[in-house]
Amino acid sequence: MIGKLNPFRRNGRPADDTSIVMDSARKSTGGRTRNRIVMTMAVFFGIYATIGGRLIYLGFQDPMPSGAPASRVTASRPDIVDRNGEVLATDIKTSSLFAEPRHIVDADEAIEKLSTVLPNLDYEQTYNKLKSGAGFVWLQRQLTPRQQSAIMQLGIPGIGFRTETRRFYPAGPTTAYIVGLTNIDNQGISGLEKYIDGQGLADLQQSGLALPKDLAPVRLSVDLRVQHIVHDEITSAMERYKAIAAGAVVLNAKTGEVVAMASVPDFDPNNPVNAQDKDRLNRMSAGLYEMGSTVKSFTTAMALDSGKATLNSTFDATRPITIGRQTIRDFHGKGRVLTLPEVFIYSSNIGSAREADIVGIEGHREFLHRLGILERMQTELPEVARPVEPKVWKKVHSITASFGHGFTTTPLQTAVGAAALMNGGYLMNPTFLARSAEEAMAGAKRVINEKTSADMRYLYRLNAEKGSGRRAEVPGYRVGGKTGTAEKVVNGRYVSGKRFNAFLAAFPMDDPQYIVLSVIDEPQPEKPGMGATAGLNAAPIVANIIRRSAAMLGVEPDFGHENAATLASY
Repeated sequence: MIGKLNPFRRNGRPADDTSIVMDSARKSTGGRTRNRIVMTMAVFFGIYATIGGRLIYLGFQDPMPSGAPASRVTASRPDIVDRNGEVLATDIKTSSLFAEPRHIVDADEAIEKLSTVLPNLDYEQTYNKLKSGAGFVWLQRQLTPRQQSAIMQLGIPGIGFRTETRRFYPAGPTTAYIVGLTNIDNQGISGLEKYIDGQGLADLQQSGLALPKDLAPVRLSVDLRVQHIVHDEITSAMERYKAIAAGAVVLNAKTGEVVAMASVPDFDPNNPVNAQDKDRLNRMSAGLYEMGSTVKSFTTAMALDSGKATLNSTFDATRPITIGRQTIRDFHGKGRVLTLPEVFIYSSNIGSAREADIVGIEGHREFLHRLGILERMQTELPEVARPVEPKVWKKVHSITASFGHGFTTTPLQTAVGAAALMNGGYLMNPTFLARSAEEAMAGAKRVINEKTSADMRYLYRLNAEKGSGRRAEVPGYRVGGKTGTAEKVVNGRYVSGKRFNAFLAAFPMDDPQYIVLSVIDEPQPEKPGMGATAGLNAAPIVANIIRRSAAMLGVEPDFGHENAATLASY
């Protein structure tokens, strides 16, 4: 037995139960210790990796000093595009200069260096900022890349840059009054920019949810190509006729869409230093004017729609009308009885007064309200003026209103009312957003009957062929329209040498698709010896717009319809 190994002995020594248990415990404890060490190392590695990753991330971010405003991401805005997708307004990134006054070593030296790049920097104001001891102050917002680079090379301690969002308008002044403006914080303050804020964008910005990837472009009804033509023509006309202002609008008669609208003088929305000047006014929607003889379109339509007159009716224009202290005369009177078409093409004030008289004072006022001429226009553009009319209408008010005096309205709603005369009798609120004919008709209101609309189309075409609208003719496009030459009121009196001229047109007259209205304020004769009435200046503006834009609007010329309208009665 001595030569055999005892399984219960270890190294020749007895192995009792206690030694076996202790050996097992040591193995178990050692395993757990190693696991704890590994886990502890893993935790520390994870912590340091997280800290390191965060430091790397922050290294790529803009500095955020104490007191700095929140990230400008919340001020993003959607692109604004025209009906064909051309960008009219978009966000771009720009840098703004800030300072941490507590870290500024020498304020005078800092200002002196900054002035070499920013010569318009206000010394006193900037000095007070840098000596304020605040944690953060703005020094200059929205720098150019060249300015930012030059300032960085100055090496001034305590200043830095923040990336902000600003608005860029590729079309510049061409669409300024439609698209509008934003302020330094990228908030809409005029035009469609302000409208968009009111549709919920401002709330999204405040909640931090206005992220660029989530903002769909806003598509307008405006056609940038036509807009450029309109802007170009009124700019040229203002210079040619030495006027103080001019404007025009192209309106889709079937949908109420504003295809183009411009007014000059205007401003550059990318540098709106003169946007608040008193002569920078969107005269088409925010300007109030006596629209002169263009209003005779509504007077004649009113007489026809009332059923008390037809194209065969006659009106005595033999003598002037005297009412109170006022005497109503014709500019180029015929001194005889006129047919209704003659009243229209000769633009007879006396005949128009007779037309209003057969309808009556209240009927006249109601008709102008029905066509929206005396109502505040409902549209997306915030800059809309409220028409002004006499508080109490008397006969003298009805007579003067019949030829466009005694009340003021905007050129745009004059065009909107004319669309109802041309499209079969449906009044549609104008829109600057794209919409279909079906959507337009869903909200349209019938204001005159179809027969009246057909008669007015005939009269418009007749006036372009035989009346004051001859200079608006464009071969192939069957233009029709009505001139308006109104004396302006200065200090409560009409001044003969100051005019506000307009031409209200539609085309093609067999089925009018578009209304075109031009206005020109205080035009002078183009040449010595010439007149300065609407037929000589406002009408050619319309002709040029139609000639250049008709093809873009999808209207094909048709020379087979060039048959002259006649004065023959039905």
